[in-house]
Amino acid sequence: MQTHMPIGYVMVNGKIQIDKEKFKIVKKIYSEYLKGKSLVAIAKALSEKEVPNANNKTNWTHSAVGRILENNKYKGDEFYPELIDKATFDEVQVKRKQKEKQLGRTAQPNSMKNQNLFSNKIYCGECGEPYRKYTEHSGKASEKSRWKCKKYIFKNRVLCRNLFYTDEELKLVFKSAVNQLIKNQRLLDMPRKKETPKISKERREIENQIHQFEEDEDFSSKELAVLIFKRAELTYSTSKIDDYEVQTQKIKEMLIGKDLLTEFHEELFKEMIDKITIYQDGKVETQFINGLIISEILEYKRKDEKNGYTKKNSGNHTASNEI
Repeated sequence: MQTHMPIGYVMVNGKIQIDKEKFKIVKKIYSEYLKGKSLVAIAKALSEKEVPNANNKTNWTHSAVGRILENNKYKGDEFYPELIDKATFDEVQVKRKQKEKQLGRTAQPNSMKNQNLFSNKIYCGECGEPYRKYTEHSGKASEKSRWKCKKYIFKNRVLCRNLFYTDEELKLVFKSAVNQLIKNQRLLDMPRKKETPKISKERREIENQIHQFEEDEDFSSKELAVLIFKRAELTYSTSKIDDYEVQTQKIKEMLIGKDLLTEFHEELFKEMIDKITIYQDGKVETQFINGLIISEILEYKRKDEKNGYTKKNSGNHTASNEI
């Protein structure tokens, strides 16, 4: 699969190196957290100081800080150099678990922990927007929490009519996809189709302008230098890392000795799943970290747009390793 680099790293000549400027941000976040600062306080301080995040924006959220604190890549692996030493990383994980226990989050199925677990993992196959968790009748006996497309309601209008999902239904989708993989691990050895690099309209226009300067042999133009720099900037911003082999091996190792799942496995979800895409016709696509996609048709979803939780048979399964 191809993935964007987390903050603190930069790609130079096809290799990932530590970003000398942004790695300080990651180090600071770990340090501040271990000193007792909350995720909200850290995010607020970064936003106030207008520190750029992974997307070069300055609006930090506590969930973004949380993802940095739990990103295993910072410990170093085959592609990523070590940015946070293992002792510090492990100390942070212990502190986070202690904090969750103090807040009683482990006993609350609809807590922020589960909101973060599925956040930025569930996407709408109809409009491409991420799903968000909405709670209706909060604090009442009729309270109900469901995941809906971000564009379900916009400015008091229904814009996307894709299906709703509960936490339990999403967990069932995950378990079903992983169990299909456990039963058919040969899927991990299927040849894959490499993604054809896409060139944005802006970069194509810049390429054409550079080509015109070259044809005119106007190599001393200051405008040409600006265009070349802009092209390099666009190339870097859209550059991706091909780590298919590494991620496939990682999945294989996680499945060694695994029986079919009977319960939701949070760590496997975090480590194995890239995203789940939901469609209005009842189809769901579970994409693993190496790009492998397992599709499933949920027949009960086709019949029940109000999305009550059910344990009925899911339906047909298909798999693809196309990204």
